[in-house]
Amino acid sequence: MDAIGSPPVIDPTSTPAWLALTEHAHRCRSLTVRGLLDEPRDHLRLRAAGIGFDYSRQRVDDEAVRLLVQLARETGVEALRAAMFGGEHINVTEDRAALHTALRLPRSASLEVDGQDVVADVHGVLQRMSDFAEEVRTGEWRGATGERISEIVNIGIGGSDLGPAMAYRALAQHVQPGLRCHFVSNVDPADVVRVLTDLDPERTLVIVASKTFTTAETMTNAHVAREWLVARVGEQGVPRHFVAVSTNTDAVRDFGIDPANMFGFWDWVGGRYSMDSAIGLSTMIAIGPVGFRALLDGFYAMDEHFRSAPLEANAPAMMGLLAVWNRDFLSIPTTAVLPYSQDLARFPAYLQQLTMESNGKRVRRDGTPVDYPTGAVYWGEPGTGGQHSFYQLLHQGTDDVACDIIVSALPTVERTPAVDEQHDMLVANALAQASVLSVGRSAQEVRDSGVTEELVEHKVMPGNRPVSLVMLPQVSPFTLGALISAYEHSVFVQGAVWQINSFDQWGVELGKSVALGILADIRAERSEDANLDPATRVSLSDYLEQRKG
Repeated sequence: MDAIGSPPVIDPTSTPAWLALTEHAHRCRSLTVRGLLDEPRDHLRLRAAGIGFDYSRQRVDDEAVRLLVQLARETGVEALRAAMFGGEHINVTEDRAALHTALRLPRSASLEVDGQDVVADVHGVLQRMSDFAEEVRTGEWRGATGERISEIVNIGIGGSDLGPAMAYRALAQHVQPGLRCHFVSNVDPADVVRVLTDLDPERTLVIVASKTFTTAETMTNAHVAREWLVARVGEQGVPRHFVAVSTNTDAVRDFGIDPANMFGFWDWVGGRYSMDSAIGLSTMIAIGPVGFRALLDGFYAMDEHFRSAPLEANAPAMMGLLAVWNRDFLSIPTTAVLPYSQDLARFPAYLQQLTMESNGKRVRRDGTPVDYPTGAVYWGEPGTGGQHSFYQLLHQGTDDVACDIIVSALPTVERTPAVDEQHDMLVANALAQASVLSVGRSAQEVRDSGVTEELVEHKVMPGNRPVSLVMLPQVSPFTLGALISAYEHSVFVQGAVWQINSFDQWGVELGKSVALGILADIRAERSEDANLDPATRVSLSDYLEQRKG
């Protein structure tokens, strides 16, 4: 099932580099980050698209770095990278390209995939999005009763929700005054009801984001929103208050949306890679076409760095290779993403889908099973709140956790002496955590601080947690795009080394189909379903009994 032009599938554990890394990892167990920092580590501090990536606190020496780069070459990372950027069908299980990078190519670029100029297609949709966004922002587009639109409700799920919701939070300082965006994803009725309750239907525009326009959760919420609007405005209001991000023209028209207000994207854009496609319509309305172009420019700048920089000087490539090192050779199963920026509060949730839906795989691209760990668990919360929550486990727990600490050098709110002083406090906490997590505090240092002997061991910080420090100049559309692109390419590198397909997500399908069967049972008030396991039949029976009350 190899894609044409991409490297053949191999067992990475059989490569000379993997075998050498396995042996080297045993020798590295005696190394400490504290000791490694005594040597020059400037080659582990990289810059790309204006962002600093400091890997000097990773538990890795020069020989490990050399072998990781060798592993990348032996597993065909560079060849697969070329195939991806060239539009080859590297998503082999769905026979598709994985060409999210085409979404941010400049208009002057050219890329033909399956006989179609995708750059022209992309910019055609971007222009339609831009025209529509400007109509909403200027008040030219108005609701059915003539009211100006002030509320945008994005209804989607997964990649149709997480990216736009994260971007709206991150770029709050760039949102046009008088516009607010709201996001509905959960099929739990509490989600859509709570969002709609305080909104004025006459001033609300709903974006229904579903490629097929059949996604159960999204369409259920969309119909609730439609009923809410019609009750106030009438059926004639639907075309002025609903637009679609979809490719299913017939379903969009049947819903009551004018297909002229349908914005499409392509099967070579996976959901978790789609926030810079038409899925980002709410983002473009909020920050404007110029801001959205800056977001795309940030993506593109990092794409170009990843595509052309040598592996050892390539920030996303090194991020991915160090993730492989931590996961497979240091046996660290999780990575905490710790943004010291309230603007990036939803970034860890966004990365959870990007990383775990991409690389949570148990077979290689050719279907053969893996016998080595693949995708790590990614999780996290913004600092400094997390310091008073789960950092205790990070510092003194029994398991190592790799940590990505993300810092913005400048605040995003209007600068005053008081704001600068408070931002200094935030950054001081970020740098302190990076230091303590990686360097720790020895028993002798605790004693020297005057602590009584019986408390010494309680206050020792082992340190030696691998830490990457990512420093943005400031959270902006450009830097957000570049940051996301860096993580996208890190995920790609990990998947390429592991020989898995990072661009399908079959694991989400079975639960959905079983849920449809259970829903039919609920509606028929039937608990005895031979297709269900015994425990589920009991739970279903319990639910049917309790729902009567």
